[in-house]
Amino acid sequence: MKKKIFISMLLVGLSGFLAACGTSSAGEKDERTITIGYFPNIDHVPAMVAKAEGYYQDHLGDNISIEYKTFPDGSSFMTALKTGEIEAGFVGPGPAMNHYTKGTDVKIIAGVSTGGTVVLARNGSGIETAQDIEGKIFITPAVGCTHNVQFETYMKELGITSNRIGGSMSHTTGQPAQYQALFESGKIDVAVAPEPWASVLQQEAGAKVIIGADEISFGQTLPASVLVATGEMIENDSALIQNIVDAHKDAITFINENPEQAKEITLTDIEEETGQALSKEVIDGAWENIGFTYEVNADEVQAFGDSSYDLDFLQEQPDFSDLIDTQFID
Repeated sequence: MKKKIFISMLLVGLSGFLAACGTSSAGEKDERTITIGYFPNIDHVPAMVAKAEGYYQDHLGDNISIEYKTFPDGSSFMTALKTGEIEAGFVGPGPAMNHYTKGTDVKIIAGVSTGGTVVLARNGSGIETAQDIEGKIFITPAVGCTHNVQFETYMKELGITSNRIGGSMSHTTGQPAQYQALFESGKIDVAVAPEPWASVLQQEAGAKVIIGADEISFGQTLPASVLVATGEMIENDSALIQNIVDAHKDAITFINENPEQAKEITLTDIEEETGQALSKEVIDGAWENIGFTYEVNADEVQAFGDSSYDLDFLQEQPDFSDLIDTQFID
């Protein structure tokens, strides 16, 4: 009799223990952290707005913690996406395409912005037209980045190429926030600058606009930045990706309906992330060169990729038919 009672108590205790373990595991599984990556540029204002307005938290729920990480260039961003340091984020289409052709698991799931790339000459450089850039030193955020491809595509149509492919222009790279100091030191002649840094150079360094945002190759049709995630994440957690895209769409709507509030959010975020305080005039000027949309023009993405190949940034002719996944914005 005592033996039966002992076994019965043991089974009850074991059942309670297993139930407690099961509850704990489920709770731990539900709690997770999602990191969104972006750059402190005007191209990425939707990330700043979604961050400030709490849109990701609203859509993802209280059981998910949202963190944000900024990047100086597309290469470091793509490395973070590949290694799982971030789950999704904002990057120029150039790095996304380049890494996709090398086998990286990346999908463009929404557009972010258009425009925003401006080519400026240093005051005193003697450059008055694009033809004068021949033999000069130009800077872009990274080799093969979106702005780099746009600029070299435009220049090649004029018969001018970089020394990377046997031409006369010298190319260097650096963070856009440092362009003004490089101009003032005379170390570079031309900056291919994303906004708001183009407006900073124009308004605060006396730089001359040589190729405007509406003139440069792919300037008004190519996504200046895109929202990306991995195919694995889409396959394993499509509901989470849908929530991220829905939050992104809310941010786009907010920007287009409340531009002045969006500008204030941008000023605050850029200062916090770069340590550089921009003027309202700079933001106003930058805003004129950019638009915000979650739509993606697949034909322009392919045309841009073809140009990247033509300029030897890509080793093989690209096919981006499987790079873009629009199911979350349709």
